[in-house]
Amino acid sequence: MTTTQTSATLAGCAVAFAILFLNLRKWWTGGRALKDLIPTIQGFVTGALGTACAGGLAGWLAGCTRQAANTGGDKAISGTTGTGAGSAVASGSIGQLTAEGAVVVFLLFVVLFASYKAASKQDKGRLVGTLIAGFILCATAGVAGALRGLPDLANSLGLSIGNALGGAL
Repeated sequence: MTTTQTSATLAGCAVAFAILFLNLRKWWTGGRALKDLIPTIQGFVTGALGTACAGGLAGWLAGCTRQAANTGGDKAISGTTGTGAGSAVASGSIGQLTAEGAVVVFLLFVVLFASYKAASKQDKGRLVGTLIAGFILCATAGVAGALRGLPDLANSLGLSIGNALGGAL
């Protein structure tokens, strides 16, 4: 399965920001407990690392999500304002995964799936919504640059796991 290489547009980014705003607003107006941010952070980080996937299901989903958000966002903005916002923003890459890092990302997707299955309806929405926002925003130069160390962290963690399993602690 190959990646759908779609850069984010201003309209797609507006969709991602709307998703993040709605998720963070619920937290801000609620008790503001840090534990309530876990689904939001988990979804966004997994989405961010999904943009580092060169292919496979995660890379394909990231590309298709951006394409759908770009199209839907442009229609929503055009329908609301009469002016489209489908112009592409500068694209960027969060980085590359090594084989060891790919294992960590795979395990994060497994954890996300298990969390989704066990979550309340509200937390399911947070997980999926912020996963989508991560897929979209981490393809932009600004957000990808800010999170550039995330794949390196996954790569290092995977290497440590591999070394531990190989007996080279």
